[in-house]
Amino acid sequence: MQTILGSGGAIGIELAKELTHYTKDIRLVSRNPKKVNPNDQLFPADITNKDTLDKSIEGSEVVYVLVGFPYTVTEWRKYWPSTVRNIIESCKKHGAKVVFFDNVYMYDPNHLDGMDENTPLQPCSKKGAIRKEVADMITKEIETGTLTALIARSADFYGPAIDRNSVLNETATKNLAKGGRATWFCSLEKKHSYTFTPDATKATALLGNTPDAYQQVWHLPTAPNPMTGEEWVDAIAKELNVKPKAMAVPAWLVKTMGLFMPIMRELGEMLYQYDRDYVFNSTKFEKRFNFTPTPYLEGIKKMIEIDYR
Repeated sequence: MQTILGSGGAIGIELAKELTHYTKDIRLVSRNPKKVNPNDQLFPADITNKDTLDKSIEGSEVVYVLVGFPYTVTEWRKYWPSTVRNIIESCKKHGAKVVFFDNVYMYDPNHLDGMDENTPLQPCSKKGAIRKEVADMITKEIETGTLTALIARSADFYGPAIDRNSVLNETATKNLAKGGRATWFCSLEKKHSYTFTPDATKATALLGNTPDAYQQVWHLPTAPNPMTGEEWVDAIAKELNVKPKAMAVPAWLVKTMGLFMPIMRELGEMLYQYDRDYVFNSTKFEKRFNFTPTPYLEGIKKMIEIDYR
């Protein structure tokens, strides 16, 4: 049995499809799980409840952690550490392997231009500190040999059918599709890597079913040579056949908007990812699995074809 914790999101849905290449026994765990494949086992659960979580993991060979909590520091502090601690204990109890789907919030902001698996963990944000805390929990178990696990890290997302999970889709693609102006944070001149979600899910399934991939960190396949914000907007607009209109929102304005808009208040501490080059390196994965990430222009084309045509 391979189990997806947090199966209701776009990544979870696509991962469920990919896992059919490796197993017929797939368990989907969320508050209101829905079948992706005909034989999926559905397990409705509140994963913040320790006992319910334990029952959802029982009988699993591999547990994919795709959990998501509301995007606030308060919610993250309340749920992330305790939930990951419970996942670790339950997986140890039942002998399950862990595939932890992670982001790059914990990386040192001075080392974002060329991030790889050895980038220093020195977060400058509250959310980054929480992500480092839970990643450290898993790393400690790996180092002591008490848990078989791996951490799969992704850059920011782009791709079809992911809506609010992608800042690029929400602030740029959707606005351009409506004939409006794309919104970009801080600077349109900085490079920014994005991981194509179909590549991320294929890679996550592959890692989870590769025995020697465990006990280490992997960057999920992401195309090299990322475009600047302006180039992203131009490429998306060209595919949509609209004018490439864009506006760079300065940090001070985002913070001011945060006084009235909760999501802007939460995004404020993450703006450092946009005021400098944000370049993600996945060479380790590409070489190990002979995998070529989807080129950006091809990914944009596929995203527009599925979501807007």
